[in-house]
Amino acid sequence: MLQLTMATDRAVAADQTVGSAKAIVAALAVTQTVGYGTLYYAFAVFLIPLARDLNTSTTAVTGSFTASVLASAALAVPVGRWLDRHGGRALMTTGSATGALLLVAWSQVHSLGQLYAVQIGIGIASAACLYEAAFAVIIAWHTPKQRSSALLALTVVAGFASSIFLPLTGWLVDRYDWRTTLIVLAIINALLTVPLHATVLRPSPRPHAEEAKSQEHILPVRLRAVLADRGFWLLTLSFTAHTAAVAAVAVHLVAALISWGHPPGFAATVAGLFGILSVTGRLVTTGLQRRFRTATVVACIFALQGVAVATLAAVGHEAIPAVAAVIGFGLGFGVGSIAKPMLLAERYDVRRYATIAGVMVVPMTIAKAAAPLAVAALHTATGGYARPFLAVAATCAVAAVALARVSRGR
Repeated sequence: MLQLTMATDRAVAADQTVGSAKAIVAALAVTQTVGYGTLYYAFAVFLIPLARDLNTSTTAVTGSFTASVLASAALAVPVGRWLDRHGGRALMTTGSATGALLLVAWSQVHSLGQLYAVQIGIGIASAACLYEAAFAVIIAWHTPKQRSSALLALTVVAGFASSIFLPLTGWLVDRYDWRTTLIVLAIINALLTVPLHATVLRPSPRPHAEEAKSQEHILPVRLRAVLADRGFWLLTLSFTAHTAAVAAVAVHLVAALISWGHPPGFAATVAGLFGILSVTGRLVTTGLQRRFRTATVVACIFALQGVAVATLAAVGHEAIPAVAAVIGFGLGFGVGSIAKPMLLAERYDVRRYATIAGVMVVPMTIAKAAAPLAVAALHTATGGYARPFLAVAATCAVAAVALARVSRGR
């Protein structure tokens, strides 16, 4: 009877854990969609009106966004350590609340210095409440078999953040002004993200027994052992190179298509395919990894992107080939965001997942900030986008080769 009672208690506890895990995924899907929409994507809509009202250049305003990204990178490791030790509830709630307050502060800026201060603050808040923190919570709450589906669910929903908030922000700016729009976005952020982070997130359960049985291929929990692992640096090289390629194409695709003779409307529409394609690529990756190694699948996708962007550099002036090339590149647009946490969780002890991921995020974020500037400089030096896009293709090749070597090394 005692054994039956204990078995029943374990079954109830397991059911409660599964229910909590599903609720956490659902809550994070909402908060990441809103968080990215308000703290990240909306900036693009404010760029021109901000420059006009602050009597400065769009380049100077864009610099504040770069400062925000770099501030987020600077906090990646300490945020990771906090998440490993304390979980995500307090940190993500505080980050969301701070982000909402900074959106209000942004609505009141009247100088470039004030804008930079607010954007740096938003970068700090983003480090505490956006993807990297959410991924750490997902990894902690799910077994290895559940993680890919949970990460897919989260990123598929959040992948529509730009599709929702870019037009919403544009409509609000047209109807009111950018200052009022920021107030509205702050209210949306506060009402949807803060309560969900505060009430749904809970301390993660202990490492799952299923995972404990397969520890022979997992490296020790000490960070020093991870940093001494050649595979970690190959993963870092791969995802850093891929992040640089995606950032460069995302920023310059519209300008490149226009320079090749396409109308602005066509260029913007083609670039808009990335949102849908990123979701498609995530679905394809998750399906293929059930039959093949994750690293192998993702390396092939990175290689496909390299071929696609090289093709775009050669035939970008022709409409149909250009669209086909953009589709090929776009299929890998969001793959890195789900592949990185899965590969790290497969290879290392998940009790230090957030710290390990934080170390990797630093060069990735720097690459995200620097790559568009490098492509712009190369464009100026060469007088066109063909050579810069060939350089992006080479970067994709580096990402693919590094990840393939990780796959062979397992």
